[in-house]
Amino acid sequence: MKNLRRMRRGQKGRVVGFKHQSQLCRRMMDMGITKGTEVEVIRIAPFGDPIEICVRGYSLSLRKCDAENIIIE
Repeated sequence: MKNLRRMRRGQKGRVVGFKHQSQLCRRMMDMGITKGTEVEVIRIAPFGDPIEICVRGYSLSLRKCDAENIIIE
């Protein structure tokens, strides 16, 4: 298993869980990133921050530190 930050452009994965249960996890779930959801990395900024992903049919940008807490299989 790896975290969302380590995925490359064009890769897809399924959310397994979160590294730390915190307020951040609640915010991610409110945005539609829940266990079992498929995500695809659309674009990565030149210095790696932010990361644009497609989740549930819409685009979402995340900071590297936030993407690090999302565990993907």
